[in-house]
Amino acid sequence: MNLPPVVSETEWQAAREALLAEEKEATRTRDALAAKRRRLPIVRIDKDYVFDGPDGKARLLDLFEGRRQLLLYHFMFGPSRDAGCDGCSMFVDQISHPAHLHARDTSFALVSRAPIAKIEAYRKRMGWTIPWYSSAESDFNVDFGVGPETPQPDVYQDGETFGLSVFLRDGDSVFRTYFTTARGVETLGSVWTFLDLTPLGRQESWEDSPAGYPQTKPYEWWRRHDEYESVR
Repeated sequence: MNLPPVVSETEWQAAREALLAEEKEATRTRDALAAKRRRLPIVRIDKDYVFDGPDGKARLLDLFEGRRQLLLYHFMFGPSRDAGCDGCSMFVDQISHPAHLHARDTSFALVSRAPIAKIEAYRKRMGWTIPWYSSAESDFNVDFGVGPETPQPDVYQDGETFGLSVFLRDGDSVFRTYFTTARGVETLGSVWTFLDLTPLGRQESWEDSPAGYPQTKPYEWWRRHDEYESVR
C-alpha cells in the first residue's frame, strides 16, 4: 500500500483547510439543489393502488399513516424469491429511527412485489420494524418503472429494480414529487438526507423554501426519539 505523503502538522493543517473550502462549497451546492427540489412540479396519482400489508389491504393514502409526506423505498424482492436484495437490505439497515422523520410530518415505508407472507418472514429475519407492503396484486411497480410487466424468474430478483419515491398528501389527494435510484440512493440513510428529498425539506428557517412552507428554528425541534410529544 502506497501511503499519502507524510508532512508536518502545519502542512497538514494547510492542506486540510484548502480541502475544507471545497467541502463547504459542495455543501452550498447541495443546499441549492435541495431548494430547487422543493420547487419541482408534482404529478397527481389518480390510480387507486391497493397493497397487502401485515394487517390487510391498504391504499397508497394509507401508507402516509395520516402524515403529510411519504418516503417510499422500492425494495427489490421478486415474487419467486425467499429473500430480498442484499443491497436493498444494506440500505434499510442504515435507516434512522422514524421518530425524527415523524416529527417533520413524514412517514417511511417499503414496497416490494413479493407476497406479504414472504415479506413478513424476511422482515422478522432482519429485525426491521419499518412498514412494508406487497404490491403483488397491483400495477404499482410497473407504473413506477421499478418492475417488469411480467416477472422474470431467470434474472436477479425476477427483474425488479430499486429506488426511492417521495409523495405529498393534500387532503385525500396524493402527488409524486421526487424519485431517485442507482447512486442517488447511496447518500441516503440519515434524517437530514431524507428530509432534503421531500417537498417541505427540513422545515427550518434557514432554508430557501417557497413562501408559506412550514418552518421552525433549526436545532430546537430535535429530540431523543423517545422524547417527542404530540407527533403522529
